[in-house]
Amino acid sequence: MSIFDSGLLSVMGQRSTGASVRTQNVMAVSSIANIVKSSLGPVGLDKMLVDDIGDITITNDGATILKLLEVEHPAAKVLCELAQLQDREVGDGTTSVVILAAELLRNADELVSQKIHPTSVISGYRLACREAVRFINENLTINTDELGRECLVNAAKTSMSSKIIGTDSDFFANMVVDAVMAVKFTDAKGLAHYPVTSVNVLKAHGGSQRDSLLVNGYAINCTVASQAMPKKITNAKIACLDFSLQKTKMKMGVQVIISDPDKLAQIRQREIDITKERVQKILGSGANVILTTGGIDDICLKYFLDAGAMAVRRVLKQDLRRIAKASGATVCSSLVNLEGEEAFDVSLLGHAEEVLQDWICDDELILIKSTKARTAASLILRGAN
Repeated sequence: MSIFDSGLLSVMGQRSTGASVRTQNVMAVSSIANIVKSSLGPVGLDKMLVDDIGDITITNDGATILKLLEVEHPAAKVLCELAQLQDREVGDGTTSVVILAAELLRNADELVSQKIHPTSVISGYRLACREAVRFINENLTINTDELGRECLVNAAKTSMSSKIIGTDSDFFANMVVDAVMAVKFTDAKGLAHYPVTSVNVLKAHGGSQRDSLLVNGYAINCTVASQAMPKKITNAKIACLDFSLQKTKMKMGVQVIISDPDKLAQIRQREIDITKERVQKILGSGANVILTTGGIDDICLKYFLDAGAMAVRRVLKQDLRRIAKASGATVCSSLVNLEGEEAFDVSLLGHAEEVLQDWICDDELILIKSTKARTAASLILRGAN
């Protein structure tokens, strides 16, 4: 008798199959749904969750509740991941998707108990899903231009009703609608798009939550690399770099044996000159705003100061990609071209009417306004924590 015939696994586990496992999965999923079911809707109750170190969380948001639960059952874990995915993609309806998924599984289990094969049940669910999507597209889809601003604000209020900012839903709903309308653009086919990722959300501790504000332009939580640099650049040409502008160092494992001490000074000077040439190529393209994800040496800062350019270091990659998309720039991870030579072309630059460093709330931020390719907006959220 083989190891598979006996039901034993090579890791000393036990193989379980059949109706009992299916029932256990349904029970586990139903248990998760029952936990969040009482927090659904406008009259839903809040849950108090206490972790191992005594931190208390009070919420009625389904995704937050399931994230704080220590779930071990595989099927229940899938349901928790479903809530997290819904929260990331949509931002609302986390409790609803969990309850719906649990109910579909429970009904499917009843059908299987009536000798209907699971693949037939799955095929039926997929057919029903296609028909439901078709019906929604044909009968329940309304253009946002026809709905008007009031309906958009009401939809935002409904989404915020279960969040901590629900008490100030009027204030935040109008702010969110203004932000999304600010990033609206029309493609070549005449269809309107609202890229939510073009709205940057920054957090500033202190003040009341009603002190939050909407800023026209893309804001990043950085400052200029040197206080001697200009704080405002008009008609900005933006270079987005994904590498450091620091003194070039030899790669790990490279060993250089020097017999003449004068050669050592020449090697060090050449390391400095390599970075100097890179900076001059970037400035030679006409760039007057340089954003990089890496660091900038003090030696390089001198060249930017002499050219009257603004350099910002330690920009997050996510912010750099969004700025490049909004300004029409190309993120450069290296200056090497197809011929193997280092060069920086003018076509790689992005454009904006104005780039400035400004005090917003209690922090200094870099603001990029009136970008060429797409518009951008930023939300500065205030609060105690």
